[in-house]
Formats: sequence, structure tokens, C-alpha cells
Amino acid sequence: MKDSDINPLEDTESEAALAYAAERKENIATFVRTNPDYYTAMFDKIGASSKFVPTVNINAGLFGPVWFGARGLWNWALVFLIVETLALVQIARGLFGDLAADAMARIASIEGTLELRRQQLAAAIESGSDRVDAFRRTVESLEANIGGIRAEAEAMAAEGPSIALTGLVILIVAKVAQSLIANTALEARFSEWLSDRSVRSGLPVQHIVLSAIFMALIVATAMVHYSFPGRFNILSTFPTDPDIRLTGIAWVEDFIAWTVRNTEAFFDGLTLGIRALLDALEVILVQTPWIVIASLIVLLTWLTAGLRTAIYSSAFLLYMGLLGFWEAAMTTLALLGTAACLSIVIGIPLGMFAARRPRFYAVIQPIMDFMQTMPAFVFMVPVIAFFGVGKPAAVIVTMIFGGTPVVRLTVLGLRGVPESVREAAISFGANKWYLLTKVDLPLASPSIRAGINQTIMLSLAMVVVASLIGAKGLGEDVLEALQYANVGQGILAGFSILFCAMILDRIVQGGRK
Repeated sequence: MKDSDINPLEDTESEAALAYAAERKENIATFVRTNPDYYTAMFDKIGASSKFVPTVNINAGLFGPVWFGARGLWNWALVFLIVETLALVQIARGLFGDLAADAMARIASIEGTLELRRQQLAAAIESGSDRVDAFRRTVESLEANIGGIRAEAEAMAAEGPSIALTGLVILIVAKVAQSLIANTALEARFSEWLSDRSVRSGLPVQHIVLSAIFMALIVATAMVHYSFPGRFNILSTFPTDPDIRLTGIAWVEDFIAWTVRNTEAFFDGLTLGIRALLDALEVILVQTPWIVIASLIVLLTWLTAGLRTAIYSSAFLLYMGLLGFWEAAMTTLALLGTAACLSIVIGIPLGMFAARRPRFYAVIQPIMDFMQTMPAFVFMVPVIAFFGVGKPAAVIVTMIFGGTPVVRLTVLGLRGVPESVREAAISFGANKWYLLTKVDLPLASPSIRAGINQTIMLSLAMVVVASLIGAKGLGEDVLEALQYANVGQGILAGFSILFCAMILDRIVQGGRK
């Protein structure tokens, strides 16, 4: 075969191929630091196939998670650490553990009761009481119970060898798996290192020591705890002092009380503002004739989402009216409208401000995470302290839980506007106001609308919780159904909440092309 007939990609003897092989071998030696020839051969074998190629790494099999941790492969190290810990705990329990400890503790507890019943039986026999038979049956029952538990304890103690054998099998399988996977995992990390030299390489001594200490501590603690349950209280009970919690409670209560005293005027004014907006919406939705409100809702749904959705909305409104939920539904929409309007009025400008200021967004992001993840019943406590019980407090609770999506999605939408479009607008002389209103907001509007939708949906999810502090509306009907186990009322009121959510979702999102 002529040289011209050889595929350059398959020619391993060309100067380029030899230079690449030499450079690759040098890179592997730099990366692994130990046994470079072995790892070069293994990496070449693994790289030659697109499938998983099992190779044996004896050191990884022997040292297990310590080897993986020292190599920086902590995702594998933690998995194998859990498996090996489980295996070693089973071996220790089977060989040295007191498997019958729980059963013997139960026997000791029952024996104390048995002794008391025996004394009562003896006293009853001496006095000729008519309860002799009852005490005798109790004593016989306790003795039989102790016999059954003792037999169970003996059976559990006899399972020790099988438990130890199971742990040994798990350990052997884990060692074999580690030896087969190690080179493949290290080769993948080598590929990452080639493109990013900040990836840790080599086998530093301090990392070996750290991995060994960490693994030994975890394994030893688990083995001692599960093999000798109850022997060391520090392993099962966190060392603390009840006074620490009592002191923390006192500090929090003192801080809340001080804040309430010094900000009473501010929160009173805020309550009045919320109450005014809420009363205005209730006048519109509750006191206005139902046929007017229903017609407006259906018309608005038709204009935004189409005729079919308007028909569905009409059916939903008819459902709420016929079942007597109309006033409660309008009260719920008034409270929801107040919370949603305030959340949107505050959230969209806040998102616009934070979109181009990463540091400011980094500050408010943990606050929003706290607002979304903290259980509603927890932040209801300070809200009641500041605002009292009633609808304004319910509005604040709803805003805390449902107000963050509009901020997050406004930031996401504005940051997703292509820079090329913004630069083109600026090059044609667009000022900041024009850039915001004609470029950024129109392109970000799908994301902003999604944020508004999510805020409304999360606010509706708080309807039942808010009813606990005087929100009224459909949440109160569901709450009554929970209190009195009225399944029918709860389900019917729940469907009303669902239909309110569906109508609002279609109005906000729209459906007409």
C-alpha cells in the first residue's frame, strides 16, 4: 500500500501523530504525577472507545474513597464512602454489635412492671380479693410477652454472622466497582484539566491526609454508633443546653417588641393604605351588581384569550354563583387583587433596577430566597405582631409569599435582551428612556408576564392560609370544611379557588394570536 493511500487520521507514525502522542504523555505525567506510563496506557485504552471500558486500578480498589478524594473526585468519593460505611457497619454489627440490645431493654422495662404486678397478686391472695384472677392473668401475659421478646432477641443475636457476611459482600463489590471505575473517572477529569488548568491535578500529600482523616472519622463514628447503640450519647444526641434556645427566644421577643414600639406609626400608616385599597376593590367587586362584574370578567377574558376561554369563564362564574360562593369569591379576588397589585407595582420597578446592577441583585436575592422558602406559618407570627389580625395582615403575608417571582422574572427577562439589539438602538441615537420602553421592556415582556402570572398563582395558593388570620373569602369556607370534616364543602370551595386561578391565568397570559 502506498503512503498516499493511508488515512492521515489513522497514521500513527506521522510526525504530527508522534508529536501529539509525546505531548499527551507529558500532559498525563504532569496531571497524575505518579505511574505516568500506567495511566498513559489506561487513558489511551479508554479514549479509543466511545463506550465504557473497564480497567483495573488496584490502588483505587484498596484505598477506595481515600484515593478518589485525594484525586479530587469527590462526587465518586462520597458515593463510595456511603457504600463502604454501610458495609463496614454491617460487618461490625455482625461481629461485635449487641443486636439484642433493644429487645433486652424492652424486657427490662416489662420486668419492672411484672414485679409490681406480682406484688399486687401476692397482696390480693393474702387479702382474699376478688381481683386475684385479673392480676394472675396480667402476670401470665407479661411473662409470655417476656418469653416472646427473649426468643426474638436470641433470633436477632443468631443473625450476626449473616449480617457480617452481607456487609463483606457489599464491601467486596464496592472495592471491585471502585477499581473498575477509577481510571475512567480520572480520565474524564484529565480531559477537564486539559481545557481548564485550574482543575486540581496530582496527588498532594495534604489531600491524601485530609481524605484519610475525613473518611476514617466518618466510618469510625458510624461503626461505633450502629454497633453499640446507646453506648455513647454524644453520637445520638447533639450536645446543647436548653438555656441557649430560651435565650434566643427571649432575644427575638425583645427585638420584636422594641420594633413594634418604635415603628408603630409607620405600620399604622401602612395598614391604613392597604385597608383603603382593599376597601376600594371590595366595593367594586362585592357591592357592584353581580351581572356587571360577571359581564366585565367575561368580556376581558374574550379580549385577551379568545371566545372559547370566555365561554369557559362564563361556566366557571356560573358555578360559583349557583353554589353560593359568589360573594366569597369576590372577597378573595379583592384581597388577591390588593396583594398582587402591590407586589407588581413594587416588584417590576425593583426588577428593572436590579437587572443592570448585579451587586444590588446579589443583596436582595437571599432576601427573596428567604421569603419563598420560609414556611408561611412562621412569618405570619411577626406579621401579626406588626399589623394585627385581619385583612391587611393577610395581604402582607400573601405579598411575602407571592411577590418574589415577578422580581426574579423581570430581572431574567431584561438580562435576556440581546446586547446586539441594545447596541443597535444606541447607535441610532436611542436615549435611556427610549431604550427601556421601546427595546428592553417589549423584548422582556413574555418573561415579565410570566412573573405576574406566577405572583397571582402563588397569591391564590395562600388563600386558605391567609384565612387563619381573618382574610375571609373562599379560604374561610375551606378552613371550615377542615375544622368540621365537611368534605363536600371543602371540595366545592376548592374548585372555586381553582376556577378563579384559571380565569386570572388566562387573562394575564392571553391566548389570542
